[in-house]
Amino acid sequence: MNIKDVKLVAFDCDGVMFDTTRSNKAYYNQLLDHFKQPALTEEQFRFVHMHTVDDSLDYLFTDRDMRQQVEAVRKEMNYSSLIRHMEIEPFLKPLINKLKPAYKTAVVTNRSDTMNGVLSEHGLEGSFDVVISALDVTHPKPHPEGLLKILKRFDLQPREAVYIGDSELDEISARESGIPLIAYGNPSLSASFHIQSLKEVEGILGLSDKL
Repeated sequence: MNIKDVKLVAFDCDGVMFDTTRSNKAYYNQLLDHFKQPALTEEQFRFVHMHTVDDSLDYLFTDRDMRQQVEAVRKEMNYSSLIRHMEIEPFLKPLINKLKPAYKTAVVTNRSDTMNGVLSEHGLEGSFDVVISALDVTHPKPHPEGLLKILKRFDLQPREAVYIGDSELDEISARESGIPLIAYGNPSLSASFHIQSLKEVEGILGLSDKL
């Protein structure tokens, strides 16, 4: 890829924009405890950390009758009380400020009805040109629909974008869309670049040279 072609930077949410380990564990453990189920195992957490809430609950609660009850309880839960457990990536806001106005910015996430609250709570409303959640697509990640939608939105080719993700679902979605992946904190992923901090994106894009 030619980094000079890039016009759009897209972000995954959980694991990239935020460390959501505590909030996600608290959310699903609260549901499991309500139905007198054991707390999340590490394997279960890896699954729910990547997938949509619907897929995650289908995975955790295989009994159909119980699953319907879980959905009713979930809709009554106040997720906003858990947002405080989310830790924003320290270089996220500085990076967004440096990207604009030269680059378009987007979020493509498997979060659903909690995404707006997350952005609002952390002062990120209006920070991105477009936000695609699981509610905005027919097929969430690993399907590439979300990434393809942002390409269409800005009339761009895959080589003109990069996607920053941290999971196998992000890797698959990026590959199927043709968009180069910047892998955050996960050296096992196949990616064009690997980073441990969003600060490193500045070097990849040569932002310091453009200031």
